Formats: sequence, C-alpha cells, structure tokens
Amino acid sequence: MCDYSLMNIDNRLAREGEQLITHRFKTGSMGLVSAMDLDHWEEGRHNGLWQRIKDYFLFQGEPQPVVCIPPGARLTLHEFGPCENATFTQLSPQAHRHRDALVFDNGQTLLVQLLPERQKMTLVRLSSEETAEEPLAAPLELVGS
Repeated sequence: MCDYSLMNIDNRLAREGEQLITHRFKTGSMGLVSAMDLDHWEEGRHNGLWQRIKDYFLFQGEPQPVVCIPPGARLTLHEFGPCENATFTQLSPQAHRHRDALVFDNGQTLLVQLLPERQKMTLVRLSSEETAEEPLAAPLELVGS
C-alpha cells in the first residue's frame, strides 16, 4: 500500500478520481502525493535560509500526507508513453525493501521508485474489478427435485 520507507510520514488512502504526482521524499523514496496537496505545499514554502534549514531536518518540510494505494487499484499515467494504464501491485511481502509497482496493460512491471519525479497520474478505480452493476442471474433449478 505504501512503501516501507514512507511509513514515518503522515499517510492516507487514495480517493477515486484523484490526481496524484510522484515526489521524492527526504527518505530517498519515491511516493505519491495529491496534486492539490503538492500545490498547497509549494505555495506555502518560504525560500529563506532558516526555512530551508528547518525543512531539511523536519518531515513537515515535505508535502503531506503520502497517498497510499491498495493493490489492484487502476491508474492512468499522463504523458508517460504508449502504455499509460496500469494496475497497482506489491511485488514482495518482505520488509525493508521497495515493493510498490505498476503493472501496465502491456504486461510490463515498473517499481514506483523508478518513475520520474513529478509524474502525473489519475486514480481511476480503487479496485481492478469492473464496477458495472449486472442483474443477478436467476437461481438454478435443481433437476429431479
């Protein structure tokens, strides 16, 4: 859901339709933040020397919260390349290693850590399952009863 190295930072679950952007945090890890939260954080930053020193040592100097995405969520990456639709997955249950990845519709897998910084994407669905409502089939009648 969120790579292990981002657990020290405030986080929340993504919302369907939300615009997300990759950001490299001071932990060195690439994570996802809401485009709106990133804009707000960038507008509020001060460029003075003292503020930059405080930002360096405090996680509050980062855009927050980190947006966590459940495995199976569907995303559309913007201006990424020929295959822009992907499913979010985790590659390994092991602790202390990056595991968040995207599986593109062409079958290629890419760790979130390898995405370019400021990559824009939209969370299409929190689940890979289609949400179309289909009428339930009539129950089967038992033969010979």
